[in-house]
Amino acid sequence: MSAPWNFARFLPLAERLLSRGRLPALLFAVARKGPRLGQLREDVRLLQALCLAWWRGEYRAISSKALITIVAGLLYFVSPLDAIPDWLLGVGFLDDIAVLGWVLKTVSDELARFKAWRAAQAPERLRVVERLPDSPDALQLERGEP
Repeated sequence: MSAPWNFARFLPLAERLLSRGRLPALLFAVARKGPRLGQLREDVRLLQALCLAWWRGEYRAISSKALITIVAGLLYFVSPLDAIPDWLLGVGFLDDIAVLGWVLKTVSDELARFKAWRAAQAPERLRVVERLPDSPDALQLERGEP
């Protein structure tokens, strides 16, 4: 299945975001927008948990292509100016939902491996690994980054 229209422009943005260490800022934007998702909320939380585990260095068993696809999907989700602008009430999230659904299907094997990894972890460890700190800066400080 081919990528959704307009998604490809988010791939280089995702690569740049990862290379510049800006993943925490994206994860906070996702958390702020997440409550509007309804049934997709748990899927987005799974993508967010994977990104947090990767960011903290706890889970690296993911291909760079899959990680970039996930980050690009999350960028698309938080972008107010995508194929259908989010400010168009009622339809503004339709493209976001379609792109997230496509991302979930595209990286489903990677997500299955991540779920298996999560199932093997102690709940206390997962609470630490997947905890979103109070601010993006706190997450960067936690990793010892400026």
